[in-house]
Amino acid sequence: MPPRRRKRYRYRIRRLTPVGVAIVVAGLAGAWFGSHQTATPIASAAPKARAPFVHAPPAVRMHAKPAAPERLLVDGTRLAHRFEPKVGGAAAILVDAKTGRVLWGLHAHRRLHVASTTKIMTALLALRKLRPHDIVTVDRTVPRVPLVREGLRAGEHVEAWKLFYSLLLYSGNDDALALAIATAGDKWTFVRSMNAEARKLGLHDTHFASPSGVVDADNYSSAWDLAALTRVAMRNPRFRQIVHTRVKHVKWSAPTYAKIYVNNNRLLGTYRGASGVKTGYTHKAGPCLVASATRGGVSLVAVVLDSSNMYGEATRLLDLGFASLR
Repeated sequence: MPPRRRKRYRYRIRRLTPVGVAIVVAGLAGAWFGSHQTATPIASAAPKARAPFVHAPPAVRMHAKPAAPERLLVDGTRLAHRFEPKVGGAAAILVDAKTGRVLWGLHAHRRLHVASTTKIMTALLALRKLRPHDIVTVDRTVPRVPLVREGLRAGEHVEAWKLFYSLLLYSGNDDALALAIATAGDKWTFVRSMNAEARKLGLHDTHFASPSGVVDADNYSSAWDLAALTRVAMRNPRFRQIVHTRVKHVKWSAPTYAKIYVNNNRLLGTYRGASGVKTGYTHKAGPCLVASATRGGVSLVAVVLDSSNMYGEATRLLDLGFASLR
């Protein structure tokens, strides 16, 4: 190699040596630094795992079943007794008032006109709404109801308790209508409530057409249903007190001044332990009686429908019950 070219070569080597050394040093330093670093994942390198989608079925609403009506009468083992002579009338029943056990029956589910025994339901509903000293204003339609009427005057202001005594002792049809209007606002709303209550109590043989029972058309019940209804009504202490009353003297406004209500139920005072309940009569229904009595812790309900000897038949039924349950 010529001397000039050799010089030039050595000069380039001297110029490039520092650069090469720097590159080598930098590479070694980077290798050492990288070997001492903790690996850090890159956020975008691995996306977060999503929770799996689970399809939840819609919540099922639980609809509570309406409570079944109370079994007011229980038809179990009846008393093995044959009346001689046979019990007259279209239907009859004898019930243990405390347990609802049916002790004896004759055509107990036969649907019959029941006349003023209808007023048991009227009293039951009106007693729930009206307090004894609530003032009832006699509606203008009240004096026009068919007999029997006690003589209420349109626009007259009467304490409710007086109307209840007349309803259940004297059996005034005007009292029934006055109480119905005071309770529900009008006659037909009250009649609908009577039938609604009958359904609620499970009285399947019953339909009411008026608060009094004076109109026979479409107004009927059975000995079974009347006994069941009476068990419910007798739970009300006001009802029990009224139907147990033989005579009630009532002060009245002028020009009447006073009235005397005499209970139509002749068992009160003549049959030992008699405690109620209601009589009834129309030409189609015939004589009807719902009777109750208590002796020595035994309480009975007897119903006799369309019987010309309703007091005699009720007495025989009650005697049977007390003789069997004492």
